[in-house]
Amino acid sequence: MQSISILGSTGSIGVSTLDVVARHPDRYRVHALSAHSRVAELAQQCERFRPEVAVVGSAAAAAELESLLRGKGLPTQVACGPEALCDIASADGCDMVMAAIVGAAGLASTLAAARAGKKILLANKEALVISGQLLMDAVAANGAGLLPIDSEHNAIFQCLPPGYTRSMPAHGVEKILLTASGGPFLTRDVATLNEVTVEEAVAHPKWVMGRKISVDSATMMNKGLEVIEAHWLFGAPADKIEVVIHPQSVIHSMVSYADGSVLAQLGNPDMRTPIANALAYPERIASGVAPLDLAQIAQLSFSQPDFGRFPCLKLAYDALRAGGTLAAILNAANEVAVQAFLDRRIGFRMIDQLIQRVMSAIPNRQAADIGALLEQDAQARAHAEALISQ
Repeated sequence: MQSISILGSTGSIGVSTLDVVARHPDRYRVHALSAHSRVAELAQQCERFRPEVAVVGSAAAAAELESLLRGKGLPTQVACGPEALCDIASADGCDMVMAAIVGAAGLASTLAAARAGKKILLANKEALVISGQLLMDAVAANGAGLLPIDSEHNAIFQCLPPGYTRSMPAHGVEKILLTASGGPFLTRDVATLNEVTVEEAVAHPKWVMGRKISVDSATMMNKGLEVIEAHWLFGAPADKIEVVIHPQSVIHSMVSYADGSVLAQLGNPDMRTPIANALAYPERIASGVAPLDLAQIAQLSFSQPDFGRFPCLKLAYDALRAGGTLAAILNAANEVAVQAFLDRRIGFRMIDQLIQRVMSAIPNRQAADIGALLEQDAQARAHAEALISQ
């Protein structure tokens, strides 16, 4: 029996993780759950899964949750704030951590899990985008495990040889091929993208995701962040990571080898597949996902991404090639820009323009610790907000 702490349990990844866990009560139990502000949903999860601890974002939310849990007669301990997240990520009572908090907010708890030597199921790509070297060093130094949950990176993980050591030449790996659906605006007239509404941007054609990540998919910043994540996970330089548009979202990613072979992982677009893979690795367990019917799909298509349509993807490649803290600056500016778009403060095409202006304005530095990274993050956010308010 393995115990798991799920950080971000009321989000789409957290809900899917609990679905897989519930299918295997003989294998897994929930040690802790966290949610920022969805108190009612978290209380329902606590009632079903009986965690020892539940963490929320504020004291007010904690008081509300405490009241709900005591009303149900549940003994789950309630805590709040970033330190409490780090506590449940590093607790002796948990064997593995699902890191599914969106954005920079999930960085500290993911690092805490790594320093505690936990098996980390990484759904928070920003942790690697912002602090790739720090996180990978912490994983190596403390004997932690790091298994990717993003469907693309989990697919790459499955296509790489067992025991892969983050050295492409040592394993005959020629290239990493990241597939992308292209989002809802793949064929829309570029000249009309200024008119994109929030409702259109969050309506992903294949995946059910949160609002922020749905906008990232529409701009393809999500794929750009995945390029940076792939660099850290697999030791791949920028010129060995290729993005391929694949609208059907059936092939989740591929690995090209020196002998000419290309290995691909296929499946229906459902996050329970990579979650189940990472939970049980190296075993395979049922995920609840329907088997793939290739005859029904009939056709798979591929194309190269257009940087004119998707400038955010190019910005991410630029940040990766530049190194230093530029990826952290990129991520911070993107988070602010996307939220401003969701709040209807800026237009859709202002997202990439804002990010580019912030990347040009904030000096790119080297950062040896999380404090320096968070300082760059804060500067980028402040500058982005200032530009929006002009």
